[in-house]
Parts: sequence; structure tokens; C-alpha cells
Amino acid sequence: MTQQTARICILGGGFGGLYTALRLSQLPWEPAQKPEIVLVDQSDRFLFSPLLYELLTGELQTWEIAPPFEEILQDTGVRFCQGIVSEIDIDQQQIRLQDGLEISYDRLVLALGGETPIDIVPGGTAYAYPFRTIADAYRLEERLRVLEESDADKIRVAIVGAGYSGVELACKLAQRLKDRGRFRLIELSDQILRNSPEFNREAASKALEDRGVFIDLETKVESIEQDSISLEYKNQVDTIPVDLVIWTVGTRVTPIVRSLPIKQNQRGQIIATPTLQVLDHPEIFALGDLADCHDAEDQQVPANAQAAFQQADYAAWNIWATLTNRPLLSFRYQYLGEMMTLGIDDATLSGLGIKLNGSLASIARRLAYLYRLPNTDHKVKVGFNWLVRPIIETLVGVNSW
Repeated sequence: MTQQTARICILGGGFGGLYTALRLSQLPWEPAQKPEIVLVDQSDRFLFSPLLYELLTGELQTWEIAPPFEEILQDTGVRFCQGIVSEIDIDQQQIRLQDGLEISYDRLVLALGGETPIDIVPGGTAYAYPFRTIADAYRLEERLRVLEESDADKIRVAIVGAGYSGVELACKLAQRLKDRGRFRLIELSDQILRNSPEFNREAASKALEDRGVFIDLETKVESIEQDSISLEYKNQVDTIPVDLVIWTVGTRVTPIVRSLPIKQNQRGQIIATPTLQVLDHPEIFALGDLADCHDAEDQQVPANAQAAFQQADYAAWNIWATLTNRPLLSFRYQYLGEMMTLGIDDATLSGLGIKLNGSLASIARRLAYLYRLPNTDHKVKVGFNWLVRPIIETLVGVNSW
């Protein structure tokens, strides 16, 4: 197989997959060496997931946080293929999609992310709402509208998991539902945001308290019914009426990845070297949620968007290096701090010697995420909209008055 016909197949269009594709398209390929780059994702849109919460409060619109892949990849030379992966044949170096399409590859990037394990408690699959994708957000929005239009005096919401997603959802929805909402944040451990900096944890605790969110610590979910949730606390089980259960706990590797005959850890994550290559399969690169990786300093790389964003640069470089006979680089993870939204125009951030909360942190968070949006055109469109939207809303408000 010659370099002229090399094909790079990237499975998954999240932070790891999309940004690897974009970086590959920018590298200095010789005309005779430039490979075909194919990005495969089951959705037609990229999701900038840290801003997904803003859809529920109407602060942002879908096009801002979920631009179509075709739009992002225009003029990059990357070919987008929408489809669901049904088989990965690593011996034949071939991908099969559910619609029957087959894609051979010379280099493969596994960046399929994970899924929310809502089936680990009875009733979870039937009655709990995950919050990971655009489809999840739409489904949750529809349920909220039904509840808001009902005659119920109070809307009772239970959010399982007091990590980042659970806390951010609780704060956003508490502001949306205001006095009509009744919120419980359920956490198995003895504190919220267990792995977060103390500054962020304290700011989040205050925001939750100010919004009237009740926190159940050291509490286990036993089962979920259509209108109730059963909780175990100190060996006692109580069944509490609820109108909505949102599940934010855990990430599970997809079955298609777990079925691969390559070395994995106990959670099904693929063991990757510091160069992000799969053990015994240097033509395959693994990054993001599905990878168990130690970097060049032997520190465990977290399975989060920040890490996947950084891994993309290294994955692209190392793929380019393997196809152009250049030395590979070992990944070096840089902890850049953590940001989280705590409601409308409210946030907290801690990192790189900076600690902020409130409206100033909210602005800094938006600017940081604007910088990380996938391409210049989209950044300009979104940035311009963020600037003019408050002015338009003010003018509309004045005219209506």
C-alpha cells in the first residue's frame, strides 16, 4: 500500500475525533503523501458539550453549540460520513457501518466517547433522562415543557450524581423553574464535586443553597418508577414522589469498543501508550473517554473533554509522523483548571493561578469556550451573536414597553 492511497479513518466526532481531523488537515503534507481523511459519526452535528446546559435556559441556540459537521469541515479536505459503526475488523483494517458501507483504513482513530449507564438500577432505562447528547437535551426539554404546562403546583426533580453535570443541571434548572421547582441532588459519596478544587466546590455549594436545592449525600438509588424514586440512606430505603429523574452518573465504553480483541482495563477502556497508540496495534490510536492512557510523565490522563481536546493535537501529529517517517511525540497532559456554570450569568473557575466566580467567571468561561470552538468562521458567527444579542433584546424590550 502506498502513501498516496493512505486513508485515515476517525470514528467519533467529539472533541477527540473532530479536532484530530481538523489538525490533520492543517499539517504540512507533501502532495504525494496527503492521505484521505474520513470522519464518521452517528450524528450530523458536532456538540460542544460544556455548553449543552445553556440550551435548557434559552441562553444559547442549537446552531451555536452544535454546528453541522459539513459546515465545520467545508474546505478542509476531510470527508464526513454519517453512520453507526456496526463492526471494526482490526485484522482486515476495515470498518462496517449499519447501512452496509465498508471503509478500509491505514490509520484508525478510536474516539467514540462513552455512554451514560442508566440501566444499572431498576427502572433507569424506562424512566431516567440522561444528559449527554443533543437528542438527550431535546428529550429533556420536551419533558420540562409538559411539566411546565401542567396544573401541578410544584415540579419535583431528582438529579442523580453531584459531579459537574449534576451540579450544573441543578443550578440551571432551578433558575428556569424558579419557585415552582423542587430539587434533590443525590450523591453516593460524602460530598459534592469530589474531585473538584475546593474553591469551585464552595462556590457550587453556595449556589445550590441559594437556589434551594436539597442535597442527599451518601445516598444510593435503589430503583426508579414513573412517578417516584427509591433511595437508600444508612440502610433505610425511602420512596419519594418525583416528576422527573435526570441521571448524570458514570461513563461506559460502548459495546462496539468493548468487543474489540485488544487490551482493555476492567472498565473496558482501551490501553493506550503515551503516543496514544493501542498496544500491539500501532496503526490504531485511542483517545478521549474510551482510552486508558498515562502520559509522558506517567500521570493518568483524565477521561474528559479537556484531555481529549489536547490529545487531538498529539494524535494528529503522530499519525502524520507514522506516514512521513518522523519521530512520534509522547502526550503531555496540561491541567488548565476547571470551569462550571452555576446558573444564568453565574459560574466558577479555578486554574492557572486564577480563581473567579459570579458574572465575571461566567464571561471568562464563555470566552474560553469561544476560543475552543472548532473553526474561525464558527467562532466569528457565535462571537458576533453573543455581542449583538443583548443589544437586540434590550431594544425589543424597550419597544414592547
